[in-house]
Amino acid sequence: MTYMLRAVVEHRLRDVQHRLVRAREEMAVLDEQLAFFQEEADDARIRSLVSETPLAEREWVEAERHAEAMRKSHAAIARSVAELEQRRDELLARLPARPWTSQI
Repeated sequence: MTYMLRAVVEHRLRDVQHRLVRAREEMAVLDEQLAFFQEEADDARIRSLVSETPLAEREWVEAERHAEAMRKSHAAIARSVAELEQRRDELLARLPARPWTSQI
């Protein structure tokens, strides 16, 4: 019985670990994209303040909209990573210990 339980938990653990690796990779990409969009929004804001034109303000609003969407995506993947880490830890806690075997 313990062997089957261990095999099931190990299978689930491998699945969660695989998903966690992919989520962390996606998070790294989103980190870079978020930095880019945030910088673009900041630059557009400054241009809007300096030029005081409706076009510059629209560009700032659009850039800020993109940055906000990226912040939401980043937050969602961060939550996903945290959930996967918690699930991994729960599975590790459920993993039955292997009996020590002597190989003499």
